[in-house]
Amino acid sequence: MSLDLTSFDAALKQHYTNDVVQMMVYKDNPLLALVSKYEDFGGRNLPIPLIYGNPQNRSATFATAQAGTSTSKLEDFVLTRVKDYSIATIDNETLEASKGNANAFMEAATVEIDGCINSLTRSLAISMYRDSSGYIGQVNAEPSTNASTFQIQLKSAEDVTNFELGQVIVIYSAKTGGSIRTSDGSDDEFPVVAINRASGLLTVTGTYSGSGDIAANDYIFVEGDRGLKVSGLEGWVPSSAPAATAFFGVDRSVDTRLGGLRLDATALPIEEALINGASLAAREGGKIDHFFMSYAKYAELEKALGSKVQYVDLKVNPEVGFRGIMVNGPRGPIKCIPDQNCPSSSIFGLQLNTWKLYSLGKAVRVIDSDGLQMLRQSSADGVEVRYGFYGNLGCNAPGYNINISV
Repeated sequence: MSLDLTSFDAALKQHYTNDVVQMMVYKDNPLLALVSKYEDFGGRNLPIPLIYGNPQNRSATFATAQAGTSTSKLEDFVLTRVKDYSIATIDNETLEASKGNANAFMEAATVEIDGCINSLTRSLAISMYRDSSGYIGQVNAEPSTNASTFQIQLKSAEDVTNFELGQVIVIYSAKTGGSIRTSDGSDDEFPVVAINRASGLLTVTGTYSGSGDIAANDYIFVEGDRGLKVSGLEGWVPSSAPAATAFFGVDRSVDTRLGGLRLDATALPIEEALINGASLAAREGGKIDHFFMSYAKYAELEKALGSKVQYVDLKVNPEVGFRGIMVNGPRGPIKCIPDQNCPSSSIFGLQLNTWKLYSLGKAVRVIDSDGLQMLRQSSADGVEVRYGFYGNLGCNAPGYNINISV
């Protein structure tokens, strides 16, 4: 009998290549990378003042002009901070055993801490497009009855980039207010255990029964996020006119200069939507220099332009850059940038110099006020590393920016 692989198995080594282990998570966040940063947001709050009207004591008749009582219109958005956290925990034996090239492809500390940073960065990048409600997607239809696990189809498959395995999600009937949904009359927290990224289908833990009340258009949140997130583009420039409800202390219903511009372009070709949006902003004094859109809308624009397409490369620093399409606007060229974090239902036309991400320290920072970046766990043989964000997004001229519904 010949010596074969089965009988020689104990003597065979595992063969490994020198290939880099790929990190297959979303890394590019153009809006977060391109927006200006202010990292000294201390104190109780931060006022953002603006003038949105001139005194109107004017008339062709002197006495009428003199009798006027109008004054300049001024407001200030009193920006407050929100918080966001990401925690990495590492078993101490794993930490020690993975040090050095001879022991592991990568050190456990590097993998887990880098992942912790990336999770917080992604959370911030997503919320910069949304409002402070913290929703990250909507339900397309009531799930089918099933035991142990059930599936949730996202209303927009593009929103699948906001979801990761291990997330625990909750579902409400509305962005604010409303009621929490259950799968069986009591279970209302659902860990994500599988994701179909092509179709936007989530599989979650839980039994869906006849007592479940999840419905079409319900809103999905990461557990603990609801109502506590950054006021992003949808907050500052909503798709419908703001009501009198105060936004950072300001009633925006009196003038759209306070609540941004909006355009319903759902029935228009994408080129016309961009032209009309940029022209509306220009009429109001804005100079749109960037359009941010989903990859689906970017592909639509690229195909519509055909041989007329002009590409542009943007460099944030030597390591970070993005490719976009250049289109002509009424006040100069506009860069169209795809961003997986942008909701597919909106294209945001921004005058980027009116926006700033205000934070207390770096936007994504290790929490080490006591000087210790790595903490021993009190009740386990392991360590913990904490990262956090304290801040918010601000705009000093909302009326120069536009939310285009597509």
